[in-house]
Order: sequence, then structure tokens, then C-alpha cells
Amino acid sequence: MKARHEEIVGKYMYVTVQGIEYRIYYEEAGQGIPLVLGHTAGSDGREWHWLMNDADVTKNFRLIAFDLPYHGKSLPPFGHKWWEEKYSADAQFMMDWPNAIADALELENPIYMGMSMGGHLAIDLALFYPKKWSATIGIEGALRTNDEYAAAVDGNGMEQVDWEFDHPMISRNELGAAMLLNMAPQSPEECVKECMWTYMQGGPGIFAGDLVYYNGTAEGSHNLTVEQVKQIDVKECMLYLLTGEYDPNTSPADTQKVADNVEGCYFMPMKGLGHFGAIENYPKFKEYLMPVLEDILAKAK
Repeated sequence: MKARHEEIVGKYMYVTVQGIEYRIYYEEAGQGIPLVLGHTAGSDGREWHWLMNDADVTKNFRLIAFDLPYHGKSLPPFGHKWWEEKYSADAQFMMDWPNAIADALELENPIYMGMSMGGHLAIDLALFYPKKWSATIGIEGALRTNDEYAAAVDGNGMEQVDWEFDHPMISRNELGAAMLLNMAPQSPEECVKECMWTYMQGGPGIFAGDLVYYNGTAEGSHNLTVEQVKQIDVKECMLYLLTGEYDPNTSPADTQKVADNVEGCYFMPMKGLGHFGAIENYPKFKEYLMPVLEDILAKAK
């Protein structure tokens, strides 16, 4: 029987960020408006495979999902003694990556969409790099991560997070199971298990290092003020926000605080979804994403 193939194509490219050259893996599908996709903390670009196989999307958008260094198929940088360092991602490092991808691929008027830490990043990019992006889409984005969740980084600093997410005594199965707490109870079991699987494959210390940016308590992390987001100009870089009702890390109320202070931005709570909408229940997620993509298409004409 002849093999069935997907339209997704994967490649490697060399990208220099903050003076270090990295060999980065990325996948592409579709044609049209460039849409760069950012994954969640501790995972990789496989989270977007449902979207990248959706002909309703790929007929108008060139989807580009990349793995951050140390994630997925992107190896640590060769020629740099990364093993002598502790991986710790701050806001500038996170912003530098989609910017570098857009430059390396010479994208014109690109859109950025990210989920979880990528959702926070969508807001950062709209604020700090509005001339580079024509729009950003933040899935589970907020001023900062929910204070109760972020409290995992307490007086012990990152040691607490290292223990909870990346300590050798914590099995990969336990890490994957922890993601269950972030998904909607009605999400299909196969999709939930798939999301858990990607988390069971992360390198040691990487999830915790991503949380330096995501938790919003360390220096240089994502921790915006109302005064800052009021500076976002949607005429220069449109900001779209989507947040699942079951997300304990970023609730719709958390995202609403951004929407209330960015004049003209778009915000829609997503009923029946949790923290990982694009992978935990793609058909439900699509119901909320398509109006955003249709609005982008209309503005591009």
C-alpha cells in the first residue's frame, strides 16, 4: 500500500542569537501570510501539527513552527560549552528567537502566534517589537502568570522549580502527568496523552529554565505592568488574545486585564479548553482561532 504523507516539511537552519550560532529545527506547511508558531515551556513545535495539517488554514497561511534550542529536534549549540551552564531563559532571549527566525527566513509582514509562554511572548513582541510583526496572537497570555502558580518560585528561587519539574527523582511520566492539571476535563483522551508525551521527552533542566521567563518572578522574566501594555498600538501591531476557561496558570480574568488596557485589541475566552488548546482539542480550538485568522486576512487585503 502506498504511504500516506502530510504536507509538513522539516528543515534545519543555522541562526545566531546573542552571539551564539544554533542549529535550529523548524517545520513548514502552507502558503500565504507568514505565521510563526511558538511552543509552550518544555515542549516543542509538534504541538502545532493539527493546525499545520488543516487545509482551511494552510491555503492562506505559511505556517512555520520552530523548536527553541535544547527543545525537540534543536540540539544544544555545537562549539559552546553549554553543559557548564544552567539553562535559564529570560524575556530578551525569548523575544530574540522569533525575531531571528523572521529575519533568517526573510519574512514580510509576519504574524506570531504562541501558546503558554508563547502567549506571554505574543504580548511582549507587540509591546517591544511592533515594527517587526504585523500582528501577534497570544494563547493563554497575560500580564504575568497567575500569582498562585508562580509562587512555586519562592524564597528558594529556581531550586523549587528544579525539584518539581526537572529533578532526577521526578520521572518523565510524573512530569507528563502534571500537565493533566492544565487541560480541560472534556478534552479527548488521545490528544491529552499526546500532549503529555511531548513533555515526557524534554531534556533535564529545560522546562525549569523556560519557567524562569514564564513565571514572572525572576529578573528579566515576563512581568508586565498595566502602564506598559497601554503603550501597545494595535494600528501598528494588532494583538489577539485567546484563553481557555480551564487554564489554572492564566485564567480568562488574567487575560482580560491585558485586553482592558490595550485599546482595540481582540480577546475571546475559550469555553471547553485548558492551557494547551491547539493540541488538547484542536477542533474546539479551531472554532476560536478561525475568526482571528479571517480578521487578519481581511486586514491584509
